Amino acid sequence: MNNGCCTSYHLNLIEMFHGAASRQTRHESFEQAPMYVAVMTYLGFGIVTLFGYLRDFLRAVGLEKCHVAQERVEQKDFIPLYQDFENFYTRNLYMRVRDNWNRPVCSLPGPVFDLMERVSDDYNWTFRLTGRTIHNVINMGSYNYLGFAENNADFLKTVAEKTQHYGVGVCSTRKEIGNLSIHEELEQLVANFIGVESSMIFGMGFATNSMNIPALVGKGCLILSDELNHTSLILGARLSGATIRVFKHNNMHSLEKMLREAICSGQPRTHRPWRKILIMVEGVYSMEGSVVRLPEIIALKKKYKAYLYLDEAHSIGAVGPTGRGVTELFDVDPADVDVMMGTFTKSFGAAGGYIAGKKELVEYLRSHSHSAVYASAMSPPVTEQIIRAMKCIMGKDGSTEGIRRIRQLAENTRYFRARLKEMGFIIYGNNDSPVVPILLYMPGKVVAFAREMLTRKIGVVVVGFPATAITEARARFCLSAAHTRDMLNQVLHHLDEVGDALCLKFSRQKYSLRPDLYDETDFELDG
Repeated sequence: MNNGCCTSYHLNLIEMFHGAASRQTRHESFEQAPMYVAVMTYLGFGIVTLFGYLRDFLRAVGLEKCHVAQERVEQKDFIPLYQDFENFYTRNLYMRVRDNWNRPVCSLPGPVFDLMERVSDDYNWTFRLTGRTIHNVINMGSYNYLGFAENNADFLKTVAEKTQHYGVGVCSTRKEIGNLSIHEELEQLVANFIGVESSMIFGMGFATNSMNIPALVGKGCLILSDELNHTSLILGARLSGATIRVFKHNNMHSLEKMLREAICSGQPRTHRPWRKILIMVEGVYSMEGSVVRLPEIIALKKKYKAYLYLDEAHSIGAVGPTGRGVTELFDVDPADVDVMMGTFTKSFGAAGGYIAGKKELVEYLRSHSHSAVYASAMSPPVTEQIIRAMKCIMGKDGSTEGIRRIRQLAENTRYFRARLKEMGFIIYGNNDSPVVPILLYMPGKVVAFAREMLTRKIGVVVVGFPATAITEARARFCLSAAHTRDMLNQVLHHLDEVGDALCLKFSRQKYSLRPDLYDETDFELDG
């Protein structure tokens, strides 16, 4: 197929996706579980907490060996490093189930991977490897949305060439002698891909938020943060010294009330106007699978003259007809978003992140961001991996592979979500979101689910309190374009059996679709 035909086919697919996106009504599913589930969940936590206090008592009197870190006797007059009571949850609840996390992977974490088998002889305080490898475990937990975490030699040819040319590490900041030509090429490519004036790349996705937000706001500024924002956003907000107020997730009435109050009342005590008001949201929320209500937030931002910070870590590449994120999904102008942030660790199979927007914003961050001034420059092979993945998505490699992967991800997402609903599971999130949480609720069932799925060679991520609400423990599935229909059918088959065996099908209706996670009038003002 020549380049002209490729380009024509690529454009036809894009037009088809745009038409489908405009016709689709985007709903979010957040069905509430029966009351008995919440009661049993609280009861389960109550029982394990009581046993935790009993075991702490046995350790205190010497009837049970204490494995946790303790202060030495000669340090008894020092300020304590370890607070026994604060570590209660880790010591008595998490430790009993931590075999479900931090499992050692010994292969490429693609659609399938290999695990090193490990066992514990002391109830998960320590582990030992058995020497056995569990092969071909279906990977349902990695953020490999477009399947670019791969080891195909043909696809990675340019990455190998750049590694030979530049080496692996830069050993300098970009402000000194670590600014490479491929860094500037990537920044221009990111700006073109998103549709903004300029962009800046960073070597770590988490630090892209936590180290740049303090450069944008400070004392005398107000941050309005969605209650389900990622830890990196929360840390950046706290480090900035700005006043932080939290609005209910995707609740426009809650956000508007806070904006109105901020404009009318100003800063506490002095009532001076806020220097800046910054609204912080995510494109796709990684625990809920929900999508930001971007057009409405932009309307509020314009109405009250605030700024908007959009984290597209899980949405860039993964949603939108051509993978350009939630701005494309909702057909809004990227220029309406003041600060566009994203990471390369998900859809691009690499590492790092970016900040994009107006040229003045990016030039300001180049000299004021701690990540820009002090952090080591992005590794050359990582940079080239992002470039080759982004060019593939944009069709600049002369193929339709990128748009095919975007289409495959969308098909896998819709198919997987629809089948789970048919089976009777309660799942959260937006129909366009490749993040699919299945609600498990009870702590005992969370553990049993993860262990049983692994025995069936399916790797899943389970999440509970304090990462989620105490009554909303879940398994989080991440779909990938690399998943074949046979893989998904195999996973669904085992989910059906495990769901029946553990009584996890709590849904009381076949489809529970409603546009909002919360009742618009049901909110409280935090702050």
